[in-house]
Amino acid sequence: MRENSYMLKIGFALIFIVLLGGCTSGGTKSLPYDGWMLRFFTPDYMEAWIETADVVDVNKRVFLDAAGGVPAFAYPRPYSKGVPTTFRGQAPGWPEHPVGKGRRVTGAALPYLVFVRWYSMAEPQTYKAFIKIPDSVRQIMLKSERVFCRADGKWITDYRNMMVIGLAPGGIAKVWLGGQCLLSTEVMRVQGKIDPKGPYGGKTNGRHRQLYEESKAYIEKYGIPYDSW
Repeated sequence: MRENSYMLKIGFALIFIVLLGGCTSGGTKSLPYDGWMLRFFTPDYMEAWIETADVVDVNKRVFLDAAGGVPAFAYPRPYSKGVPTTFRGQAPGWPEHPVGKGRRVTGAALPYLVFVRWYSMAEPQTYKAFIKIPDSVRQIMLKSERVFCRADGKWITDYRNMMVIGLAPGGIAKVWLGGQCLLSTEVMRVQGKIDPKGPYGGKTNGRHRQLYEESKAYIEKYGIPYDSW
């Protein structure tokens, strides 16, 4: 019940922000595809937990809990146990063409704003970021491209309808756009802010999720490369 009340407050806050900011021109265009995806990932060993990712589309509709939970990461492997003799992952920097994991934002027009609140287990610290999507990014999402799709060996018309967001310690949120057969390309970077209330608005009585043993050992050995993101 408390969490539902908290989410409603976020929803009303997002609506208020959109009403103040207005709506950009050309946002009511129908999409040339069924919908778009919202995906997240973190750098190797920099584990996080997404408390909520909420979307406001260009028609001023709010989609709460468009994504959440554990974002994608390459290392540590999901079923790894203990600490390896050699760390195969590399935390500094970003992958060239990230994919992430998430789901379709059902029924949404193009995005106007993405609000994400996450708990960075690597630090630990809680962050929130308002990612206001410029019209230039939406135009990229509407542009079709002919591409050879290796998955089925055919040339197809594809769109960059996958929004991939990387979340890093220090409150960094970086955004890429990709498609089914189009490599992702970086489009923007946002500096989030610390939420001093902590996980879930301070309603967890100080409890928080723990790192994998492998991630903890990596951070103890190499530290957190804040300047690389």
